[in-house]
Amino acid sequence: MKKVIYSIVTPARNEEKIIKTTIESVINQTIKPNKWVILNDGSTDDLYNSARNRQNVKIIDLDKNFGKGKALSIGFEEAVKLNFDNIVTLDADLQHDPKFIPVLLQALNDYDIVIGNRLKNLTDMPLQRRISNKLTSYFLSKKTGQEILDSQCGFRAYRLEVLRKVKTNYTGYEAESEILIKAAKSGFKIGFVDIPTIYGTEKSKMKPGQAIIGFLKVLLSE
Repeated sequence: MKKVIYSIVTPARNEEKIIKTTIESVINQTIKPNKWVILNDGSTDDLYNSARNRQNVKIIDLDKNFGKGKALSIGFEEAVKLNFDNIVTLDADLQHDPKFIPVLLQALNDYDIVIGNRLKNLTDMPLQRRISNKLTSYFLSKKTGQEILDSQCGFRAYRLEVLRKVKTNYTGYEAESEILIKAAKSGFKIGFVDIPTIYGTEKSKMKPGQAIIGFLKVLLSE
């Protein structure tokens, strides 16, 4: 794969136990990011001191916990300013294997947005997440007119022009659905690559009831 110019955007809150490992996992990859923007979304732990002063890593401290959508929006603004060709979103908790970053970037040759698809192997995904993901993916497919295989995966790659044109308004997890709807309306093509399902012992920060309400608001209003 030829050299790719890209940045990473990572919203993170209270990930002190894992952030060092995440950083090392990315930096040890053959294709390294030109810049990594980590959004400290109102953390109360000491995580971000371990991430500071790393080469090509920029920490943006938010003064309170705004939510993943708002953190992503601020990170996207910073990434657009950097003007690199591609932007990857990667969660801080290592539920995404960084070795698949080149796979997502390669697929941008054919698509404007590429998303990791974990639904080929559902063995490790909790039943509740399987059901909600299948349902939201189905409704987003109908809404966008494109096949959405894994609507809830935050491991994504974007062409720069997508984030220049598409802006999100929602502050929670529903912002990741919002961007797909708006991107599809703007004529951008959405694709998927298969990635493994990785779940550790950590408790998800997603609140199912709140996430469902947020998703329905996006689905009905966009």
